[in-house]
Amino acid sequence: MDTIDPARGLFCNRTLNLRGIKAIGYDMDYTLVHYHMREWEQRAYGFIKEGLLAKGWPVENLAFNPDLAIRGLVIDTEHGNVVKANRFGYVKRAFHGTEPLGYERQREVYQRTLVDLGEDRWHFLNTLFSISSASMYMQLVELLDADAIKGSMGYADLWDEVQQTLDEAHMEGRLKEKIIAHPGRFVNLDPEMPLTLLDQKRAGKKLLLITNSEWSYARPMLAYAFNEFLPGEMTWRDLFDLSIVGARKPDFFSVRMPAFRVESEDGLLREHTNGPLKEDEVYVGGNASLVEESLGLRGEEILYVGDHLFVDVNVSKKVLRWRTALVVRELEKEIEDFQEFADQQEQLSELMAEKERLEAEFSAKRLQRQRLQKGYGAAEADSVEVLEQKMSDLRSRLTSLDQKIAPLAKASSKLVNDNWGPLMRTGKDKSLFARQVERYADVYTGRVSNFLHHTPFTYLRSHRGSLPHDEAAERDPQYASLTSGYEWDETTAKERG
Repeated sequence: MDTIDPARGLFCNRTLNLRGIKAIGYDMDYTLVHYHMREWEQRAYGFIKEGLLAKGWPVENLAFNPDLAIRGLVIDTEHGNVVKANRFGYVKRAFHGTEPLGYERQREVYQRTLVDLGEDRWHFLNTLFSISSASMYMQLVELLDADAIKGSMGYADLWDEVQQTLDEAHMEGRLKEKIIAHPGRFVNLDPEMPLTLLDQKRAGKKLLLITNSEWSYARPMLAYAFNEFLPGEMTWRDLFDLSIVGARKPDFFSVRMPAFRVESEDGLLREHTNGPLKEDEVYVGGNASLVEESLGLRGEEILYVGDHLFVDVNVSKKVLRWRTALVVRELEKEIEDFQEFADQQEQLSELMAEKERLEAEFSAKRLQRQRLQKGYGAAEADSVEVLEQKMSDLRSRLTSLDQKIAPLAKASSKLVNDNWGPLMRTGKDKSLFARQVERYADVYTGRVSNFLHHTPFTYLRSHRGSLPHDEAAERDPQYASLTSGYEWDETTAKERG
């Protein structure tokens, strides 16, 4: 096979043998159907704004800024801030309103606080659908601080109001009506997507559609995204062995809700009363246990692919032990930006290595001076005066080095998004979002069609996890062999003969 573009890769957290997967379930929005985020969220923002204007809120001069927020951020409704945390929950960047918090203010607010997603004050931006809400919230915080919003309101009330207003727009169907009427404005077509699913289907996998979108929306959107690229008279309906719309995830995975069969194209429903779900039919509702019973499959025989960390991959893994794949659409740009920055990153790494070496040397000289001044330890060859001169020289070299490092470090921190930097990192560390991906998604990738480049028979092996002491392996080959982390799979070896 041709070399795979790194941005189109499958990235494996937990070893996954696709030969052992008997069924693959797919979410629809931002999974099988990719949207132009800015167009979608611009429209969603507009509906939030209209709703707030109807309630008398002073938002007529506000405008959507798609770069103000990214997925993976956390709303702190106690302080009215939006924060980006690392994998341990430490806040590394924060905005109040549309302006970044200064270092001292951020330290004052969060030095004793860890982001705990189990607490009510924190609201995690799980999907790209969160961008419009977050953007509006940040702007409303500034209006509230300026006493422009009347009534007894707190930062938590603002978030609740934004969510309620957007939900009302969705419930009325206004947003989805616009998209159905002009799909070309909102949908990013992927001609490789249908071929990917056809490969999986012809390889013997059962294909499942499990989406929260209703039939009236899913039918035209899937037809637009798939039918043009399928052979002959085949349609998207022919791809899926079982289709479930209006699934009401995450309850779908844990609650035995009733299922209704779609009887006609206009959405006429008939309740499914007993027995397995019939293949090649479309159902509304239902539940994951019924799907397992209907297919005669359980747990790790099913892979579920979606874009929502909680609704799709967390619950399906936690409750049912299904295997999971997360679609992170922003990943492609992140990888591309890092590739373009590779030369500067190499320079930055070299400068930082030199900085660490000089800092270690400076600290050693400082300790030598301390021992001389305090009169303990072995006698030093240098006098206090000589040590202080050497420390002064080192200090000057470090200052000069910092001047070279600063612009490169600043540029690195602005990759992907000027305000927040990369999705998956905070500085050198993993972001809180990356930690959630690592914890719940067996595999993650930028789009479903990336499976096309790996075949339905591939064995995806996770990389050996990195630990701070792994550098010892570079100096000790024996240690390296003991920590290689290679997994031997006897079944796969037998299949290969």
